Amino acid sequence: MRLRLPHIRWSWSLPAAFLLYFVVAGAPFPFGSTNDLSIAFWCLCLGVALIFAPTGDLRRQHVWLLAGVGVIVAGYAFMLHEQLSDHPWLAPLNPIWKQASDLLGVPIAPSASIVKNEAFFALGAPLANILAIILGITVGASRERARWLLWVIAISGAAYAFYGIASFLIEPTMILWRDKTAYMGSVTGTFINRNTAATYFGSCAVIWMLLILEDVRHRLPERHIEWRRLPLELRAIPPREVLSPLAALLICLTAMFMTTSRAGVGLSLLAMIVSTTVLLRKDLPPRTGIWISLGSGVAVALGLLQLLGGQVSSRFDSQGLVDEGRVEAWKSTLRIIADNPWFGTGLGTFRWAFPPYRSPNISISGVWDRAHSTPLELASDVGIPLALLIAAGWVGMLAVLANGVFSRRRDLVIPLAAAATATLSLLHSCLDFTLQISGYAIPFFALFGVGLAQSFRTRKGSQGFQNELVEYTRRRPNLAARVAGESRKSIKVSRSEAVASFTKSLE
Repeated sequence: MRLRLPHIRWSWSLPAAFLLYFVVAGAPFPFGSTNDLSIAFWCLCLGVALIFAPTGDLRRQHVWLLAGVGVIVAGYAFMLHEQLSDHPWLAPLNPIWKQASDLLGVPIAPSASIVKNEAFFALGAPLANILAIILGITVGASRERARWLLWVIAISGAAYAFYGIASFLIEPTMILWRDKTAYMGSVTGTFINRNTAATYFGSCAVIWMLLILEDVRHRLPERHIEWRRLPLELRAIPPREVLSPLAALLICLTAMFMTTSRAGVGLSLLAMIVSTTVLLRKDLPPRTGIWISLGSGVAVALGLLQLLGGQVSSRFDSQGLVDEGRVEAWKSTLRIIADNPWFGTGLGTFRWAFPPYRSPNISISGVWDRAHSTPLELASDVGIPLALLIAAGWVGMLAVLANGVFSRRRDLVIPLAAAATATLSLLHSCLDFTLQISGYAIPFFALFGVGLAQSFRTRKGSQGFQNELVEYTRRRPNLAARVAGESRKSIKVSRSEAVASFTKSLE
């Protein structure tokens, strides 16, 4: 269970892959990449990587995925034209411009957006997400590069979690080199918002847990796990090979609980329970096995909440599941959508559109610059049609990932990690704005792309299939020897013989 990184062969496409790894690891660093300068830099890096992106491993299914992304890009392009143009094709001009012109007595060029040209400046974050998922598909078409990206997210996430805990213990009033202005009693890592930090650390914990379980499963016999003998087989694993990944998982979990985020912690634990059950579903007893696994997972999660998440539990007791002010903000956002259903108020204009609709039941303190629900804010900004198109894209992505989870025999952990984190981030963004923070969105949109690319079975006879067999037999020498018909205790089978025997057994 040591940090066994996948082998990767040199090719001229590797600079694009390593540039993607650099962006994935670095995006959370500059305060979650919430300012325009950092987002522009990541878009530049991703754009350069896309120019040199590898295409040799792409297949027909990958081309269809890219075509689906292209449809969403076309929807964004049309929306931008309507919101930026002085003479839009279909969008009605917002009446505030005529009212302002009459009050000032000077002509003002009208626009469909309530803030002129704001859509152009707000395009950076969705553009970075689109570039990340496209690169995830192209780079992740190779299983070696796909696994590398999974490891980059896991290791960088553990590093950020360690920094968050250390900085909270040493100097809790600082984030990097800036003063911390909110969430003084919570770990936020390099993020400004504790809810985003909780989702990020929780997502990384999900990845670490799946990598550990996959490695443990590879050390056990090929057929169903013998649960009675499992403690003896686990005891045979050298402790030094267990320490590093388990320590990384514990660091991510500790940082997640120390954020004191209710939804972030709760949904992360739920993602870990469900993904563990899915990964081990074939090894569980029939009929009752899944329910036992889910029940055991809930018991462990409750134990962790009591042991590490005391402040999270107290927030549940005192504030419930959702703040009342947040519910009132959602109602106000629905009124914005009702008044601007087709093209919205303009991309990135929520902070200006919200005040006239602000509910009197919301506290007068603070400025609501986000709706705390990404789907609702998206619909208010760009209109219901484009929001529905993006929602259809999410449904399609989750369907493809589910197909990969239930059809892949090897590398199941890649689409499963993507599906688990995609579901986690989507559910949390319905209650907050995690996917609007580029420091979280860029790494995990890249992971979503990698998961999509690895959701299809590798063709027999292809070079990628042979590479998978070499890696699989290298990791499972006992199985290779058994398939070759040799005694695994007395005879060592060469890699080429193992691959040939294993290939013949699959045909």
